[in-house]
Amino acid sequence: MNNIFKRNKYITVSKEAIKKEVKVEKKPSIPGGMWSKCAKCGQTIYSEDLESNYKVCPYCDNHFRMTAKERIEFLVDSGTFEEFDRGMKSVNPLDFEGYEDKISKAIEATGQNEAVVTGKGSILGEEAVVCVMDSYFMMGSMGSVVGEKISRAVEKAIELRLPVIIFTASGGARMQEGMFSLMQMAKTSAALGKLTDAGLLYITVITDPTTGGVTASFATLGDIILAEPGALIGFAGRRTIEQTIKKTLPEEFQTAEFMIKHGFIDKIVHRREQVSMIKNILSIHSGTGRR
Repeated sequence: MNNIFKRNKYITVSKEAIKKEVKVEKKPSIPGGMWSKCAKCGQTIYSEDLESNYKVCPYCDNHFRMTAKERIEFLVDSGTFEEFDRGMKSVNPLDFEGYEDKISKAIEATGQNEAVVTGKGSILGEEAVVCVMDSYFMMGSMGSVVGEKISRAVEKAIELRLPVIIFTASGGARMQEGMFSLMQMAKTSAALGKLTDAGLLYITVITDPTTGGVTASFATLGDIILAEPGALIGFAGRRTIEQTIKKTLPEEFQTAEFMIKHGFIDKIVHRREQVSMIKNILSIHSGTGRR
């Protein structure tokens, strides 16, 4: 009976101890790169489905940007591509601070030495010289090496008597090279003038985005100018133009759809139709196509 009024002793547990014991439910981890989000419609797409659909959104038809390597694999017949001037790299002619670091990071990120890949290959059996710009390398900006590689590729095409196809994607001139960059507009245009004099075909395929000095030079000099749906095409930025002319520009201004209405390009070609379209143009020009 002596224990009836005895107070029971309980173990006191601190709040900190409770926190340590509480199990936090872990969120399922999704491997990086498994899903992609469309910048246009916001839909989440399984990456393998996106790849099998030519990197085009199955919901809104938005054309995702492609690397130079992806574009070449998509366009050129397997095992036929021979790259030109692979080892050519940019230097720092103006001693621009941090430029070498930017170049090194771009090389590491993309696995290529510059913002354009040039070479020779077959497209459904039709041989051509191909230049593909890569917006993932310093936004596809045109420096000395980009201009030199494109000019050399055009000269090689003249030597081999082959047509030239250039896929453009660029933010314009590379500011770290100043006037050296701007000179590439004249250099590439002069090389393409020689191609025309030689009676050879030049096809441009404008992809998103193509702006600045590239638009003002070789992107718009093609005998046939094609563009991908929705591609941004322009020289100066929209805001700069509006502030200069003191007017509000149309919503679709500087898109491929706006440009074709105003005679700037010849045709908008969906990515899944590009290979067959280019092959047909090449075969007609070479005389192997149907008459």
